[in-house]
Amino acid sequence: MNPSRALRLFEGFGVELQYMFVDRETLDIQPIVDHLFRDFSGEVSDVDNGPIAWSNVLMAHIVELKTTGPIADLSGAAQDFHRNIGVINRILYHHGVMLLPGAVHPWMNPLKEMVPWPHNAPKVHALYNTLFDCHSHGWANQQSTHLNLSFAGNEEFARLHSAIRLLLPLLAALTASSPILDGQSTDWLDARLNVSLHNLDRLPVLTGHLIPEAVCSEAEYEEHIMRPIMEAVGPLDPEKIMDRHLLNSRGAIARFDRGTIEIRMLDTQECPLADCSIARLIIEMLRGLVTESWSEFSRQVEVDTQRLHDLFLRVIKTGGDAVVNDPEYLQLFGLKSTVLSVSDVWRALFERLAGALDIRSRETLAVVLGQGCLATRILRALQGDFRHDNLRNVYRELAKSLRTNKLFLP
Repeated sequence: MNPSRALRLFEGFGVELQYMFVDRETLDIQPIVDHLFRDFSGEVSDVDNGPIAWSNVLMAHIVELKTTGPIADLSGAAQDFHRNIGVINRILYHHGVMLLPGAVHPWMNPLKEMVPWPHNAPKVHALYNTLFDCHSHGWANQQSTHLNLSFAGNEEFARLHSAIRLLLPLLAALTASSPILDGQSTDWLDARLNVSLHNLDRLPVLTGHLIPEAVCSEAEYEEHIMRPIMEAVGPLDPEKIMDRHLLNSRGAIARFDRGTIEIRMLDTQECPLADCSIARLIIEMLRGLVTESWSEFSRQVEVDTQRLHDLFLRVIKTGGDAVVNDPEYLQLFGLKSTVLSVSDVWRALFERLAGALDIRSRETLAVVLGQGCLATRILRALQGDFRHDNLRNVYRELAKSLRTNKLFLP
């Protein structure tokens, strides 16, 4: 790739994966991400370790691993992430700590256990806590996967943004991994996204419907999304210390300064192989929509945000069992049925797109589509027994999946 020019559609991708630090025996959270950085480099600062970088987030028990720049092909990313996970776990071993995958910690008490990252931007963290009270699951207890996709110019932005809007409601059927909070079933397969809907109730304009509005240019994005956000936050941030891009909390956010759209709706999976395989399927789905393989752009951009939000709510609750009874929506994906379960939608699209994927991704996705999302598999393993010892045993197996880069199969 030529770094001297803007990357066009599907020329560059980036993946970010977040993991928890937990005690190796008890699996209780351990807020010592700064120890990792000091042990590795002698400083509390971001680490570039070849193709993968490490960084901190808002909470001191979560580390983020990410591709160090846009890459043209994700085929090797799972192995790159896995190698770095091994390095980190070897360092953490001396502290009695290890990485734990999944989108939430199943029994963390944020009110008692939240430890904010103390080393940089303390004013920003303090203001967030003042405005929203970060002692809650949606702030202190969540790990997500982010997928970044490149675009150049307004036309490419419009096509990519419209395609992403259409796909966002369906994603949790593949990626939900957060059925347990406070040691109990939440009745939501994607409890992380459910609680995230209410993180910003004081300033709902920051989240909107989580599904972003239909906009087709940088000017429209600024007018309809960013300007209302900045006007709402302005009186509460007189020192102007908040990053305007981070204030936008929709499920996909545009960064025109970078020429990317970042999808933020994905729960972290049990291993990088699962995350990267899902990312590759998402990319091929978006490619089909953007190139109008199944429907015209003019039809895609007209879909109402509330309509997408309603489907999203059903999917984060019941995953692939949710029903799509919207023939016009299904037609946008080239599906002629009038009613389909979301699982059947994904199976039909996977069958159509499998030839564009490498064999490991195909095999991984076949298991996910056959056995259910990780949240479903976690609940199957627990068998209705939410006693602490049983939770710990199941989540210890998830940690093993992360170490070995293999799917969790109860």
